[in-house]
Amino acid sequence: MPYSILGLMGSPRMGGNTDILMDALLSHAQALGAVTEKLRLYAMRFQGCIECGGCDHTGVCVLQDDLTPVYERLLQADYVVAASPMFFYNISSQMQALVERSQALWVSKYRLNGLVKRQKPGQAVFIGIGATRGKSLFDGAQRVMKYFFDALDMRFAGSLLYRGIDAKGEIKGHETAMADVKRLAEAMAKGERIEF
Repeated sequence: MPYSILGLMGSPRMGGNTDILMDALLSHAQALGAVTEKLRLYAMRFQGCIECGGCDHTGVCVLQDDLTPVYERLLQADYVVAASPMFFYNISSQMQALVERSQALWVSKYRLNGLVKRQKPGQAVFIGIGATRGKSLFDGAQRVMKYFFDALDMRFAGSLLYRGIDAKGEIKGHETAMADVKRLAEAMAKGERIEF
């Protein structure tokens, strides 16, 4: 049975550096037999958590929007790859809204004894791209993504992080980025444990 990869595209710029890397990863994995899906978060209509407490007894978010059918896909994927450009040393606003909406899954895992949960183990990877070269550029974003993946009950395998990338398409000239995502795709298509 083929392994499934769900790509969460957190960039508003179609054809930009984050998009290029995600497409390279998913297309290579698909060519190797994986089942892939890419969710372009900026093309979807949803908002962040409104802290209404509606999920407190069910582990299910009460907001009905484009994110409603995504929960099941998040819980079924063998691998989740979340990719975002850095905005003020953090993930994009749509990626942050998705993270906030995982509150329902956090409630299920930690307060409701896994009422809503994954049926199989899963692994997750974060891809971050930033224009600056600041030493702490990805620190906050990686911490956020670690706890997001924890709410999904997925093993956070690690991150691919690229600094100093700004102009559209510039990632193609990076010395390792395209090879990095291809290696990642190959491991995912084989169902391997991801190690960085």
